[in-house]
Amino acid sequence: MDNCKEESLLCDFHIHTNYSDGSLNLRKVVDIYGQTGHDIIAITDHLVDKTNLMGMAAHTINASLSEENFEEYLENIVYESKRALDKYDMLVMPGVEITKNHISAAKSAHILLIDIKKYIPPELSYKKLFLEAKKQNALIIAAHPYHVLGLDKETLYLWNNRKYFSKYIDAWEIGCNKDLFNVVSLESYPFVANSDFHKTSHIHSWRTLLYCKKEIECVKKCIKDNTKVAIKFFRK
Repeated sequence: MDNCKEESLLCDFHIHTNYSDGSLNLRKVVDIYGQTGHDIIAITDHLVDKTNLMGMAAHTINASLSEENFEEYLENIVYESKRALDKYDMLVMPGVEITKNHISAAKSAHILLIDIKKYIPPELSYKKLFLEAKKQNALIIAAHPYHVLGLDKETLYLWNNRKYFSKYIDAWEIGCNKDLFNVVSLESYPFVANSDFHKTSHIHSWRTLLYCKKEIECVKKCIKDNTKVAIKFFRK
């Protein structure tokens, strides 16, 4: 990766569309980010574990991707990524938010898998999920893994068990939407900050700044190394 010439890149790796519970379609989301000067984004619609009533309900109301529409989802992201590169010089990466919700926040976890290539069943155990993601060379990010103001569902499982899971996780979300956390920096774990975009107003939120070449493998390496990563609050 010696050829990863550095440049400053404005990034958001946590974005939803109406493929799950976002209010806008994929093309509109891409245009919003392209028109606001972003360099790299990841589309990360929910892929919900349906082994309990909460997960089954998400699938019933079409608030989750499914195995049946997953190939279409990836194909549309690939199509939009080509358009975004031509029109905005913006990279669009395919991803998902593995969503394991429980009544207890201590048992709940959300996991961003960035640069995913094929479907991974969200019902797998955490270890198997992480190993399948590693096989695809996907980036693994723990999404809002602690107390978050305003979220309907807090997701504390990964953070509470970080001594075991940190070896699988490439980065932790230190900022999400308008919230900012200090526990990741205090523990010296790799970090990113994202919008958790669901609607247009969420464009005003935390972002990641990377200093690397604008290529997918360079981006993933930069996040994993986490020596040339910063965060900023984005307003346009």
